[in-house]
Amino acid sequence: MRVPMDTAPPPRPGLRERKKRRTRDALLRAAVELFVSQGYEHTTVDEIAAAVDVSQRTFFRYFAGKEEAALALEELTVAHFVEAVRARPPHEAPMEALRQAVLSGWHSINEVVESVVPVELYLRMYRVIESTPVLLAAHLRRAAESEETISRVIAEREGLDVDADPRPRLAVAVFSGVMRVTERQWLLEEEFSLAGIHALTSRYLDQVGPALLGNWRTARRTSGSEA
Repeated sequence: MRVPMDTAPPPRPGLRERKKRRTRDALLRAAVELFVSQGYEHTTVDEIAAAVDVSQRTFFRYFAGKEEAALALEELTVAHFVEAVRARPPHEAPMEALRQAVLSGWHSINEVVESVVPVELYLRMYRVIESTPVLLAAHLRRAAESEETISRVIAEREGLDVDADPRPRLAVAVFSGVMRVTERQWLLEEEFSLAGIHALTSRYLDQVGPALLGNWRTARRTSGSEA
């Protein structure tokens, strides 16, 4: 039976493309391992290239510099998240679509990371980014760019003009703020694990509604009146 054009599987990458992908992944893995073990500022491009037994020139074919290599895994996961948001059912409200995209897509995002580096190494890279001013600044700049991309995806889902209606950007700003708080809190936790950040993310996202709309003093007034 003939497969319809719109459902045919994508063509398999050729040998040349697969080789280039393996080289890039090897350079990325070596870079992250060195950043985590000896620090971003103490790692040179020459060391990264030498770890993969390629030239510095080869490194620059795949990355503009150390910063791009340091943030490449983050870029990979953000791209996967954006696609997960696009794939959410159209009946879901915007905040629910964002929530489900990150929580329901957790394992698939992990698979994407695992195809390049162990997840534990990826998690430790978070601490390197947070403790390195130049990387943290670049991370926050890219986060702002990602927010704009996701805002436009949400606006498209809802049939809105993102430049005329502020709600997509507001929703994404709230969601991104929660994720940022979660990241910072998780970095302080003793349980440095994937399960730990998943549980913390779920708990914090569940607090968005009560935090924005609830009366925080209700419980205190009630307990005070019973005293």
